[in-house]
Amino acid sequence: MTANGTTRRNPLTYGFYVPTVAFFQPDEEVDLPTVEKHAAYLARSGVTGLVTQGSNGEAVHLDRDERKAITAATRRAVDAAGYSSMPVIAGCGAASTRESIQLCQDSAAAGADAVLVLPPSYYKALVSNEAMYAHFHAIADASPIPVLIYNFPGASSGLDLSSDDILTLAKHPNIIGCKLTCGNTGKLARIAAGSKPEFLTFGGSADFTLQTLIAGGDGIIGGTANMIPRSCVRLMELYRAGKLEEAQKVQAIVARTDWAAIHGGFIAVKTALQSYHGYGGLPRRPCVVPSEKAAAAIHEEFREGMELERSLEKS
Repeated sequence: MTANGTTRRNPLTYGFYVPTVAFFQPDEEVDLPTVEKHAAYLARSGVTGLVTQGSNGEAVHLDRDERKAITAATRRAVDAAGYSSMPVIAGCGAASTRESIQLCQDSAAAGADAVLVLPPSYYKALVSNEAMYAHFHAIADASPIPVLIYNFPGASSGLDLSSDDILTLAKHPNIIGCKLTCGNTGKLARIAAGSKPEFLTFGGSADFTLQTLIAGGDGIIGGTANMIPRSCVRLMELYRAGKLEEAQKVQAIVARTDWAAIHGGFIAVKTALQSYHGYGGLPRRPCVVPSEKAAAAIHEEFREGMELERSLEKS
């Protein structure tokens, strides 16, 4: 606690953040021990921070209490592992402004340091730009913790915020960054160059880490790091050290590994976790585990990345 009685928050910084997957028991109840186990594993791998209830985290499959429980378990595990200064971000996108505000308040109470908010998209034809701006402003005004804008057309009925939209929203004092899973590096460059100095511009996928950094971005929030966290961190370290040829070689491996996660979604990531780490394979219905043949193919798709990851673990 701080001197005035408010909860101390960990500031977000440049780096690689992992949107964690959710874990379930065979009866589909949330598996909090595995949530904690995986969070501790990632914390020890050297990543900058963790994200709960991102697209990888099956947020749409969770109720409000489960979302709070997973964020609290993640915070608890990170702290217990000795990483109490590691930021935890919670996804708080919802169809209504009211629900998103509730989720922000829940996340703050559960120990999150910031929130990640998708634009409202279910009724996108009925929501003007002005109404969308008002949605984010109301959330940012009410949220006890800072807000990042999450631009992901694939999860938002094709709604793709422009650089002008994000730069307009970036003027709000409690909107401190964005995650761009649209993959538009030109947009990323415009936002990084045109926003306030403290505004954080993150790429939303590990396969364009170098492009993000070269364009002036502040890092990546990428789901493939559930499997290859050290490789993703190493890629950023090589870039910052000026070792561009080495960085390009690692980027190629990371990008090929990320393709398995992109076209297979969180199911591929969880299947690979089960295959290589022995936990985590179960999604929540209507999603189901792949067939034995498909699981074997996923294992093979992750092989190259896991070989690099294992070599970094040993070193």
